[in-house]
Amino acid sequence: MIRELEYLSYEDRLRELGLFSLEKRRLEADIRAAFQYLQEGWRGLFTRACSDRTRGNGYKLKDSRFRLDIRKKFFTMRVVRHWNRLPREAVAAPSLEVFKNRLDGALSNLI
Repeated sequence: MIRELEYLSYEDRLRELGLFSLEKRRLEADIRAAFQYLQEGWRGLFTRACSDRTRGNGYKLKDSRFRLDIRKKFFTMRVVRHWNRLPREAVAAPSLEVFKNRLDGALSNLI
């Protein structure tokens, strides 16, 4: 523990050190994994939203509806809502490194 930050709250310590919260770091890792998966192909895990009227990034994903609440915790359900809110320039990145840089800027406004 850094002595100067000992008496600050968790949020203030993170802000002072320039770090994201644990929730944002987990979300960032999930979105990065989804980007890598989608770069390899659209088969299987995700389905694209087939609509001409998508606002935002144009690479919207379709979320399925489930009866059980436990399914909301699945990887695909956690990622889709946040993926659809990302800006177009972040989602259309040519490589993972470029995506990471653009994702950092987008996540600061996302949560």
